Amino acid sequence: MTDTEHSFTTVHGDNTLSERAQRHLWMHFTRQGAYDADHEIPIMVRGEGAYVWDQYGKRYLDGLSGLFTSQIGHGRTELAEAGAKQASELAYFPLWTYAHPRAVELAERIAALAPGDLNRIFFTTGGSEAVESAIKLSRQYFRHIGQPDRTKFISRYISYHGTTMGALSLTGIPELKKMFEPLVPGTIKVPNTNFYRAPEHGDDVEAFGVWAADEIERAIIREGEDTVAAVFVEPVQNSGGCFPPPPGYFQRVREICDRHGVLLVSDEVICAFGRLGEYFGADKFDYLPDIITCAKGLTSGYAPLGAMIASDRLMEPFLEPGAAFTHGLTFAGHPVSCAVALANLDVFEHDDIIGHVQRTQDAFRAGLETLYDLPIVGDVRGAGFFYGIEMVRDKETRETFNDEESERLLRGYLSGALFEAGLICRADDRGDPVVQLAPPLICGQTEIDFMVSVLHDVLSEAWRRM
Repeated sequence: MTDTEHSFTTVHGDNTLSERAQRHLWMHFTRQGAYDADHEIPIMVRGEGAYVWDQYGKRYLDGLSGLFTSQIGHGRTELAEAGAKQASELAYFPLWTYAHPRAVELAERIAALAPGDLNRIFFTTGGSEAVESAIKLSRQYFRHIGQPDRTKFISRYISYHGTTMGALSLTGIPELKKMFEPLVPGTIKVPNTNFYRAPEHGDDVEAFGVWAADEIERAIIREGEDTVAAVFVEPVQNSGGCFPPPPGYFQRVREICDRHGVLLVSDEVICAFGRLGEYFGADKFDYLPDIITCAKGLTSGYAPLGAMIASDRLMEPFLEPGAAFTHGLTFAGHPVSCAVALANLDVFEHDDIIGHVQRTQDAFRAGLETLYDLPIVGDVRGAGFFYGIEMVRDKETRETFNDEESERLLRGYLSGALFEAGLICRADDRGDPVVQLAPPLICGQTEIDFMVSVLHDVLSEAWRRM
């Protein structure tokens, strides 16, 4: 299932924007052929708070925060004004050899929020580039310290780390990769933390966590510890439907990485900046990575920006005379994006966004867990404002739907029905069929009740149809 794919019939007559989009706009991760004269491309024209409006004036609750991005909601004029002010002052200058005030200020501010000694901020324009930067830094770091054979990377099954060739190689979703093979060699996959589908210790979540972490160590040993550069993990894995870590999992992974001299990268492109109720998922689950990758919520989507946050230790070899990290991006750390990010962090502080998520997250979970009453709902999992609802054919046996049934359930009904009911979320089958929710962090009980009500009605009808 794609992020933007919907099936619903045009009822509004001629749609000039949709027709023009069909002729010229190549959308991302989208089955372009799904749209024709009878199936229009949805056009969103305005946003305010947790809601967006299409060109016909219909309102939708943005239950996916655009794409896990709009943390503080839509229509915040202070962010727009910050960007405009910066554009009139210094619209662009690169971070190659030079610096500019907004990049310096933002780097300092991120370092103050990041855990431990993660004080070095390398800006990018988005999440895939942040992950790509972490891959390249890991390899160059080990070359600098005399361990050039450390070129391999470990990531988890069904994980998503981005679309650039290195990040795609880390990604554990075969369907996204097969068209672009051969990919970057030396990426090894290990089990994820989906306890609902645990292949081992399915009756003991702590034992399952030990087993899943130890699978990382077994992979390091199989490959040869002197060949492995880094382990990439998300605090809560996105693809597959929001897999939280078992208790103690990350502490054990940290110990394993330390034991074998391997870097630990926390991919927080989705999980950082309040999504889990902390600025960083590493703080949520009490572990200290060597690198954090982030993007999305850093600007709440008001301008493109990402970052790789590295420890002081990883910077040390690059402070030697003549040394440089031989990697860069034209628009990384763009002055306007940095100004917007600073304004975004101001809103986080002024509106106590982190505190609001912490105060509201239990109500969000409780609302979603009422869906267990439906025969189609097998599992509700996640953390903070980031949840997946797994759908099953049989709750007792946890039997899932076959490919044809998933196609009919997700694309044939759920995606369009949720959208028509005024809720934007993701019905996906990167793994087993799930509905994902990641609403803006400003949502309260009114929005929670609406999401639960729509999901209850639509999932009930989906079960009847199946």
